[in-house]
Amino acid sequence: MNNNSSHRVKIAIVCNINAGKGKSSAILEKLQQKVTYLSIPHLIFTSSWPKNFEEFTSVWLIGGDGTLNYFINQYPAVNIPIALFKGGTGNDFAWKLYGNKSIDDYFEIVMKGGGGKADVGICNGRYFINGVGIGFDGEVVKAMGQKRILPGHLGYLMIVLKKIFSYREKETKITMDDAKWSGKIFMINIANGSRYGGGFLVAPQAIINDGELDIIIIKRIASWKRLSYLPKVELGRHLNLSLVEVFKKKKIIVESSFILPAHLDGELMEANKFEIEIIPAKLSFIY
Repeated sequence: MNNNSSHRVKIAIVCNINAGKGKSSAILEKLQQKVTYLSIPHLIFTSSWPKNFEEFTSVWLIGGDGTLNYFINQYPAVNIPIALFKGGTGNDFAWKLYGNKSIDDYFEIVMKGGGGKADVGICNGRYFINGVGIGFDGEVVKAMGQKRILPGHLGYLMIVLKKIFSYREKETKITMDDAKWSGKIFMINIANGSRYGGGFLVAPQAIINDGELDIIIIKRIASWKRLSYLPKVELGRHLNLSLVEVFKKKKIIVESSFILPAHLDGELMEANKFEIEIIPAKLSFIY
């Protein structure tokens, strides 16, 4: 172990070694070299993660959006700052925190120790940090399954192109605080972060600490028109389209007589009712 004196341990470096097709393991090796060189007290956790983080002052988490989703559900009471190192394929929430920076740049940012609070959402009793996608977005994640031929944005885009003409919208009822909406939807995104699928700016105006969810409803689209709208969604230029409804709310209920495919931070969920709300300032991040 990196430090045998447990009372000196400050940083927990937690790595999902299965994330990013080996990418996370390479980041772990690099971080280990840096903290060892600087004599920073730390412990590393890979296959076996700790029961809690009471003896640490911060957590450095290496993985993607799925790893972060697992972490916040496994440790819902964690109250120390989290530094997120982009070791996954999409890394959409890491992008929201840090932008497109190198791991060396991430390390410098983390060492400065800045950051702040972030909101967390809860959907049917499960936490999410980046967002929930219901409808077409969920169908894409379902089709991707566990084995992705290509990583990140390219792999996501390939499935989007495969499914975009065949997907059929479902009749859906939506209740949001003091507002109601019903009809057939192509997809609905309930966002805390801005980006999904490694590069689609579905909710470009989302703020991670405003105490609200950005709700983007994309209504029924004729199959032959869908491909023309795709670049607009990718670039975040779709919010003013007539088929898009945009809301900022604290709570939303999505219901259908059909089972709807959905994802929480890229992790598949299926249900005919989704009860979703925001929990303001639940987590602290270093960024």
